[in-house]
Parts: sequence; C-alpha cells; structure tokens
Amino acid sequence: MKKELDYFSIDGVQGGSQDWMSNFLMKFGGCAALAACDTCIYLAAKHGWKQIYPYNIAHLCREDYDRFAMKMKPYLRPRIGGVDRLSLYIEGFQRYLADAGVTDLCIEGLEGQTPYEKAEEAVEAQIQAGWPIPCLTLKHKEPAYDDYVWHWYMLTGYKKEAGHFSVKAVTYGGARWLDFHGLWDTGYEKKGGLILYRVAGAKMA
Repeated sequence: MKKELDYFSIDGVQGGSQDWMSNFLMKFGGCAALAACDTCIYLAAKHGWKQIYPYNIAHLCREDYDRFAMKMKPYLRPRIGGVDRLSLYIEGFQRYLADAGVTDLCIEGLEGQTPYEKAEEAVEAQIQAGWPIPCLTLKHKEPAYDDYVWHWYMLTGYKKEAGHFSVKAVTYGGARWLDFHGLWDTGYEKKGGLILYRVAGAKMA
C-alpha cells in the first residue's frame, strides 16, 4: 500500500529549500519557518485557504518563496538551540494563522516519546486525509539520518511493504524514502515529533 500527496514543486523540485534564502539566519536556521511556509502553500493550493499564502499560488517561484519565508520569520524565528519543541512551532504558526484571519485550522503535536505504533497510525491517517506533516528530528543515533538531525522537514507520503513502513521526507527541494521505525527510534531522551493538522470541529485524522 502506498499513498503520496500531490505535493507542490518550485522550479522542478519538490517543496522549498533553505538554500534559496537570501537572509543568512534563514539560510542556516530557518527550517521551522519553512515547514510552515510549505504547509501554507500546500493548504492554499489543495484545501482552499488562499489567504495564508500572499503570492500567486498558480505560479510558484523561488523569489516569492524567499519573500514568504521572510514574512514567516517573525513567527518562527531562528534562535540559539533552534525551534526545538513542538510547542514553539504550534505557538508561532498559530499566531501567523490568526493574523491571516484563519480560525478553522487546528494544530496538534505528537511528541517523539509517543509509542511507535501510534506514530505510524497518525502518519497514515494524516496522509490519507490529505495533510502534509511537519516533522522534527533532534539528535539521532544512526548516521543514516544525519541529514535530518536538528531539523524540521515535511512528510508527504507513506508506503507499506511486507510489514515495513516507510515515509517520504521532503527537504531542501529533494525527497527520500526513510524507514519510519528507524527514524522514530532516535536513541535519545530528548526528541522531536510530528505536527498534525485538522479542520476545526473535525476529529484528528
């Protein structure tokens, strides 16, 4: 079984990229803000919340993405230690949505200490319902996940094959399939987690 979101592309690559940032702090520490930017672009295009992306949704470009990231920066600003808790992301993104006049998008966090089985169920349900998933990984014991350490990125798909569950991780304009059990089992006490979205009044997927 396999499910992938019809995710957006800019200049032929999936999602946005910190490499495009003109601001030094955003280029090296803006991943949380860009996860929110990617969320906004996807939800504006696929869920009808046009007001959360203030540029031309029909013609995405790197220049507008960079401008948009700077609009998001005050809400999810780069800082020493990074946006290292789900609560910081939720608080900042909720402020952005409120300022944009959106009151019917709810955000919840699934902490990294959650048992793996529940995390897998949440990923499957969210993707099936058409929601992208911002994911935060802090430290990780396995070098295979070094590109995702202390980083926010997007999960945009999953696949089940012979009892093996993988997720599609999108960051820096590229996508990779990762073993989700290995990704979730970081080996450290301090963990990141997942951001889950739903429409107000609806049950979490």
